[in-house]
Amino acid sequence: MVPALRAVRRGLPDHEVVLAGPTALADLVVAPDLVDRVLPARGLAPLEWDGTPPEVAVDLHGSGPESHRLLQALRPDRLVGYACPAAGVTGPEWRPGEHEVRRWCRLVEHAGWPADPSQLRLAPPGVPSPAAGAVVVHPGAAYPSRRWPVGRFAAVASWVRSQGLDVVVTGSAEEVALARVVAEAAGLAAGAVLAGLTDLRSLSALVAGARLVVSGDTGMAHLATAFGTPSVVLFGPVPPSEWGPPAEGPHTVLWSGGERAASGGRGDPHGQTVDPALLTTSVEEVIAAARERLLLNGFGGDRTSGRGPGGRHAARGAGSGR
Repeated sequence: MVPALRAVRRGLPDHEVVLAGPTALADLVVAPDLVDRVLPARGLAPLEWDGTPPEVAVDLHGSGPESHRLLQALRPDRLVGYACPAAGVTGPEWRPGEHEVRRWCRLVEHAGWPADPSQLRLAPPGVPSPAAGAVVVHPGAAYPSRRWPVGRFAAVASWVRSQGLDVVVTGSAEEVALARVVAEAAGLAAGAVLAGLTDLRSLSALVAGARLVVSGDTGMAHLATAFGTPSVVLFGPVPPSEWGPPAEGPHTVLWSGGERAASGGRGDPHGQTVDPALLTTSVEEVIAAARERLLLNGFGGDRTSGRGPGGRHAARGAGSGR
């Protein structure tokens, strides 16, 4: 939603722009061209507003009615959101399968605020990276359907280490055990595990200063997009045409769900088992993609292949496009 926030900021230059969301986001989005402050919010819980109705409320959460009603409770003079008869909201029609960046840009454009979907970049936080120049391997994801097998992440991390590059393994506090398994299987030192040791600010600094990020379809991939860091992103239940990085950026997307998507199907992004499309992505494919990205980023120390830059830099299967 970063390009949409920039459009709102430009369209309402004399307003205070407040983003309702996790307070940790303030380190990334409180900026002159984005928002002025962050109002603590969690999911669809009622917002603790100060009682003065906002002039404008913009729903960048969903198509309603729950999120629409959450904002209607603030009694705004104007509500900008996708059409939802159940909530009595008029607006543009929601399009299933639309890329998230384009979706929110289209909404604010309908409100009269021109948006540029390419304006995804964020300024790096003003703190040092905990591992500048390292390759970041992020094995976790919010749901099992988006988690590539641990042993495969370990094989990729081991290959990166064999190239003489520093490798760190990241994750949330709940993913420390997962990260340790990856590190141990890859032969990494205990200090390579940064899972549970970074807040959003230091994690962002890590990604902004990384040589490469290897992750599944999760927030880590979006940070790589925000800071223009080369990445290899593994997609499973959701096609990259909805959540993927920009095709013109320094990112390689691996996904094999094109046939399923062509027939109108998709996996469950909240599923409790690994998505079949994600399982078809092999260790060899990820290593090949990582090798290409490293070569394109100026690292020529590949000890396993004499290949130069070239080959596939976009999605396997249906297209990418964030």
